[in-house]
Amino acid sequence: MPDLGNSRRKLKIAIGAMLAVDVIAAAVLFSPLVGSADSRRLQINELKAELTRKTRDVMPLRHIDQKVVLAKGQISGFYKDRFAEKDSDLTKELGKLAAENGIHIQQARYKEEEAETSGIVPVEIEGSFSGDYLQLVRFINTLERSKMFFEVDSVDLAGEGGGPVKLGITIHSYLRSST
Repeated sequence: MPDLGNSRRKLKIAIGAMLAVDVIAAAVLFSPLVGSADSRRLQINELKAELTRKTRDVMPLRHIDQKVVLAKGQISGFYKDRFAEKDSDLTKELGKLAAENGIHIQQARYKEEEAETSGIVPVEIEGSFSGDYLQLVRFINTLERSKMFFEVDSVDLAGEGGGPVKLGITIHSYLRSST
């Protein structure tokens, strides 16, 4: 026959321990440390608002790996469409834009600068052009709107009363590096 006295003693100890845990839980629930139900509800609402705010802050980072691949493709396409492959492409485009606007190229100097790590080589172009004022204005406008990327840095105009106007211009453009 099993020992009921030992089992009864173990059962009393277990019930006593559970009653002690219940008393401690009730004391914590009603203690001023935990706060009232309203303060707990207010704290929960604040935490929900913070969660919503943080979720909204990280929303642009979703699918970032796909966005990086897309951006690399767009950069590559931009370089291909907007940057010349060779120096002669820059010269040809500049000559074409000058001819379209009826102005004459007096001289143009091309100076390649140090290649950047992004795979492009900056080129500084210093040019002298002549034509009437309106043609030169159209040329600068066409230059800035050209599909090939030209950045006008400085413009100097000079001319006599009734003769052609002379335009000195400094432009930056870029070449795709062959690497």
